[in-house]
Amino acid sequence: MTARDAAGRTARLMWTHYEPVHAVTYFHPRARAAYEAVGLRGYWRGYFAGRAAPLGPTGPAPVIAAFYSFAPHMVTRALPAVWQLAAPEEALRARLTGAVQALAELTYELPERHLTEAAELLEAAADGIEVAGRVLGAANAALPRGEYPLARLWQAATTLREHRGDGHIAALVAADLDPVETLTWRVAVDMSPANLLGRSWSEQEWAQARERLAGRGWLTADGEPTDRGRAGFQAVEEATDEAAARPWRALGADRTQRLRDLLDPIARAAHTVIPEGSPIGLPALP
Repeated sequence: MTARDAAGRTARLMWTHYEPVHAVTYFHPRARAAYEAVGLRGYWRGYFAGRAAPLGPTGPAPVIAAFYSFAPHMVTRALPAVWQLAAPEEALRARLTGAVQALAELTYELPERHLTEAAELLEAAADGIEVAGRVLGAANAALPRGEYPLARLWQAATTLREHRGDGHIAALVAADLDPVETLTWRVAVDMSPANLLGRSWSEQEWAQARERLAGRGWLTADGEPTDRGRAGFQAVEEATDEAAARPWRALGADRTQRLRDLLDPIARAAHTVIPEGSPIGLPALP
């Protein structure tokens, strides 16, 4: 294994440990309740307002680009209308409040020193990101740090996951995969269509994406993945890992391993509220 391969492997392994920390904001009832408390009723209002809030009171165009996988008309329906319900500052407070309450419920058995050390190391990793070309990563990195360990932990996890997501989108664009083609590929390989229909692409758009993937040799006429397609998407995943490796090189092997050990019980607790087969494609922890 080359040093580059090892760095990418570390980046993917650490993603499986900090992504669940972030993901409680999508799946825990307390997170949903925090959005509703500021007027963001309905799952997608909270999702679009909370995730887009670091960008300010933006319209749909930047979010269509940055979020990547949603049909444009779905984003346009949510933005900028959500800012009439809650300003970005209110949405940011709601998403952090809900996430902290969720994590507090999930990690109440862990001592505060455990959470504090995890937050400090995860913040150190987040300090190592390169924000150039990473819109969502940069916007989250610019937010003030929380006052308490769980707030700091969640914000650092969010910065790292959006940084990684920005790199993943860059890899998809470089591979000439558009949003609906990417989702169609995931359905063909490892995901239930029911988990992705909420992105609001039409049946015709799904069918056309399958035809395009078949035309480039990624799918068979029956919609099954080909060896060429698997190799092509594996290259996207490897590029994503490599683009996310810099924070872990900066943190160093020993501190990265220590952080992984600290995050492990937190991530396992967070996994209990993440539905199996969720759209984020998060694998089970080893």
